[in-house]
Amino acid sequence: ILVGADERLKRYRHPLPTAHKIKNIVMMVICAKGYGLIANLTRIVHFGKIPADLKRRHEACVQVECAMWHETVPGVEARDVFQAAALEYARQGFVGEWKKHHQGGPTGYETRDFLATLHEKREIQLNQAVAWNPSITGTKSEDTILVTSKDLEVLTPTLGWPMLKVLYGGKLYSRPDILEKGRLL
Repeated sequence: ILVGADERLKRYRHPLPTAHKIKNIVMMVICAKGYGLIANLTRIVHFGKIPADLKRRHEACVQVECAMWHETVPGVEARDVFQAAALEYARQGFVGEWKKHHQGGPTGYETRDFLATLHEKREIQLNQAVAWNPSITGTKSEDTILVTSKDLEVLTPTLGWPMLKVLYGGKLYSRPDILEKGRLL
């Protein structure tokens, strides 16, 4: 479990928990192991009205993730998924942001069995679990998905969480938004 709040989100993509008390925003990254397999997810909660700049960055990050999901089909090389992410970062106005953190990869027996890179030739496999985790300073989007013969199945849904509907490549994706809560005392 990784937890970071406020200014630490801008400095750390994988924040270790500290004694820092949350003021406005918290990001929780969970890598849970059960039955020998690992699933990964990230969720963000903002206390008070979400600033427009944060909302814009999160929506851009989700667009990058949808580009990655769109390319995640059996037989596609991990580098092709990575390239789709790099191109979408640029389209969203965040050129080079992908250089600040790994973008994820297949998961299962490890938090990542291998990481997608510009040169990773291993292919996405049928019935493989994958966790992409694009991030833009201050935000990240991540779920574990299963690559099936019909579609991608989200293995880490969070019931009751606010969702963004994103149309990408002619397909509608549902991705977690930032949860907005009342101000902390």
